[in-house]
Amino acid sequence: MRSDSRKLVALLALLVAAAATLACQDRDVFAGARPPASGTMALEALLHDATLIDLTHPFDADTIFWPTEAGFALEPRAAGRTDGGYWYAANGFRSAEHGGTHLDAPYHFSASGRTADAIPLDRLLGEAVVVDVEKACRADRDHAITPEDFAAFEMAHGPIPQGAIVLLRTGFAAFWPDRARYLGTAARGEAAVGELHFPGLSPDAAALLIERGARAVGIDTASIDPGQSKDFASHQVLAAAQVPVFENVAALARLPARGAFVIALPMKIGKGSGGPLRIVAWLPATH
Repeated sequence: MRSDSRKLVALLALLVAAAATLACQDRDVFAGARPPASGTMALEALLHDATLIDLTHPFDADTIFWPTEAGFALEPRAAGRTDGGYWYAANGFRSAEHGGTHLDAPYHFSASGRTADAIPLDRLLGEAVVVDVEKACRADRDHAITPEDFAAFEMAHGPIPQGAIVLLRTGFAAFWPDRARYLGTAARGEAAVGELHFPGLSPDAAALLIERGARAVGIDTASIDPGQSKDFASHQVLAAAQVPVFENVAALARLPARGAFVIALPMKIGKGSGGPLRIVAWLPATH
């Protein structure tokens, strides 16, 4: 096992230990005895001076969705003091699966692909590799990331390791939530789909990432395919290989090319083709 993988396993083990300790404290299963603090203390030691980075855009009225979707709506149900004197707030919400920072489950583009609730957890966490293609994407809004882009990355940073979560940094997250700059159009409706201009991944490059054993692939645009794609070929290639996709990822500029770890936990929608995603990165202090 790679040393980076061992670090991730150790982190997850400590998180579980800390959670179990806190749960035991809450449930008082120790019958008055002081619960062991080793898990919590070890977790604090591991996180000391480390950086936790939220890679998630908030879900609100400004959240960007595909032009054919209505978007996110928060529906207030209660907010105020009750007759008992305590504060109580509760909301409903309406949202399509695919909008904001979200998961594309393989089922989204493969009839035999896993649905959102069936994706193994080990597909959703791992070492992050951040491939910076911002220069090419700023020069051409319709840039389709190529195998040559990955070859240039590997020349500079070494081979993409087996089992990595590959995150593609186009730089377009800087335009969020300006729909016109982010998507290439502020128009809505079916006709607006033809006006989309943003970068994505070419199918040949998607196939290369499968050869590299990518655990998942993420991008800081509205789709893993370029906006002008008509057949969503990269979606199809990745979905056929059961590779989850994360779209509208935020803050990739804060991550190094190598050395961060990612945990990406989507809403567990039964039989879903995707869903809202909370994705965070952990950057060790020793990096």
